[in-house]
Amino acid sequence: MKQLFKLLAVSLLFLNNGLSVVGSDEVSVSVMEGDTVTLIYAETNKQEDIKWYFNYTQIAEIVGNHTKIYTDKQGEERFGNRLKVNQTGSLTITNITNTDTGLYKLQINSSSEKIFNVTVNDVPAAELHEIKRKSVKEGKSVTLDPDILKNPNDTIKWYFNDILIAEITGDQSKICTDIQCKQRFRDRLKLDHQTGSLTITKTRTTDSGDYKLQIISSRFSIVRNFGITATIDVSGLSAGAIAGIIIACVVLNAVCSGFSSLLFQRY
Repeated sequence: MKQLFKLLAVSLLFLNNGLSVVGSDEVSVSVMEGDTVTLIYAETNKQEDIKWYFNYTQIAEIVGNHTKIYTDKQGEERFGNRLKVNQTGSLTITNITNTDTGLYKLQINSSSEKIFNVTVNDVPAAELHEIKRKSVKEGKSVTLDPDILKNPNDTIKWYFNDILIAEITGDQSKICTDIQCKQRFRDRLKLDHQTGSLTITKTRTTDSGDYKLQIISSRFSIVRNFGITATIDVSGLSAGAIAGIIIACVVLNAVCSGFSSLLFQRY
C-alpha cells in the first residue's frame, strides 16, 4: 500500500509541474557542446496555444501570432539569449551546453504533448577543439566526422562558407550541384552514407574556411560547425625553394608598402 501511495505522489508531482509523460510522444536527442539544436513542431496553426517547458519550468509560449520567451532570473542564468521559438512552434537552442541536458516538453492546447529527452555530451575542451578544428597539409586528405549515430531517414547537409556542397537524403546523394562549388572542389569531395562524414581529398589552401553540418530528422535538427586550415607543406621543398618563397614574400610586402606610400604622398 505504501508503494502505491508513493507512486501516486510521484505521478501528481509530475502532473503539477507540467511534465506528465503518460501517453506522451518522447524523442531522444544526443548532441555535442556548442551545437545548435532545433526541436521541431511544424503542425501549429493560429488557434493553437503552444507552451515549452524545461525540467518543470515554462520557458516559451506561442499564443496566436505572439511568441514569448520567459526570462526569469533562473532562465536568464541558464539560457541567456540562446532560446528562440518560431511561428511553427519549433524551439531552437543555440550554443548548447551540458547544463541544458534534460527534458523539454511541448504542450499543445493543454491536451497533447511531446517530450524531447536532450543529452548534451560533455567533451573535454582539447578533444572538442580537435574534433571541430582540423589542420591539414596541402595535398593531403581531411575528414569531417559528424560523430553522431546517423538514422537512415535523416537528411545530411554540408556547407562551406554557407554554400551547400554535399547532401545525403535517404539513398540519394548530391555533391557540388552549384557551378562555383564544382570549380572549387573538382571531384575532391567524398560522402560516407553510413556515417554522413565528408572527406576532402588533395586539399588546397583555398579549402580553408568554415564548414557546417546540418542533420535534419522529422522531429529535430542539429547544426554543428567545423573549421579547416590547409597549409603549404614545406617538408618536401629544398632550402633554396623555401628561401625563394620567403624572398618573394618580402619583396611583395616591400612593393605593397612602397605603393601605399606613393598613394599617401599623392593625396
